[in-house]
Amino acid sequence: MKLKVYADRMSQPTRAVIIFCKVNNIDFEEIKVDIFKRQNLTPEFEEINPMKLLPAIVDGRFKLFESHAILIYLACAFPGVADHWYPADLFKRSKIHSVLDWHHSNLRHGAATYVLNTTLAPALGRQLNPQAAAEAEKLLCSSLSKIESIWLKGNGRFLLGGNQPSIADLSLVCEIMQLEVLDENDRTRLLGPHKKVQQWIENTRKATQPHFDEVHDILMKVKEKLQIQRLKEANYGGGSDKKKLLHPRM
Repeated sequence: MKLKVYADRMSQPTRAVIIFCKVNNIDFEEIKVDIFKRQNLTPEFEEINPMKLLPAIVDGRFKLFESHAILIYLACAFPGVADHWYPADLFKRSKIHSVLDWHHSNLRHGAATYVLNTTLAPALGRQLNPQAAAEAEKLLCSSLSKIESIWLKGNGRFLLGGNQPSIADLSLVCEIMQLEVLDENDRTRLLGPHKKVQQWIENTRKATQPHFDEVHDILMKVKEKLQIQRLKEANYGGGSDKKKLLHPRM
């Protein structure tokens, strides 16, 4: 049976899984689960993932959630996946696990919480929370600094110090890409000081083309709509219906 990937491309970890499948020619069916319509909260999806989060996969009778676990499974279960994504070398694998474990409680928590509480919360029926955003910004900036000082301190193009990406590169870069929906000045303020991070993002993008841009297209469309809305607000004032504006299917 064909692999099924339950996905919403507005989800950072979902994008990482889809890009990985496409780059490695893994045959899969993308089943869209619209977060903005709360489709991830339905009893039907709960049967797939009791945590009610995306992404999730079904491979035959095997069900799996959590993007890092999914990426590891795909790298091991499907023939033809290049070794650099999840090397057979135990030391290199352990380094990847170290990055992925760090990601969840640091970069992901900082980036996702900041974007949510400055931009995306209204689309999910929540209030913006400036205090939570301020706390998340500190963690986000600290995380970006650590990426540069620990994993990008050498001459390598990717996190393990080599010239080819791993699943850790893909996962973390997709996380940072969510910052695209921010106000451009805000995004520049956050990413501007981190030149190595910017180059690493571009390296990962080039290594996974054309799939990287195709999978991120939905994010770029939301970014464009937000930019137009901000310009209108600056020129004419007034609020905006962000719930409608941010809906990625429009």
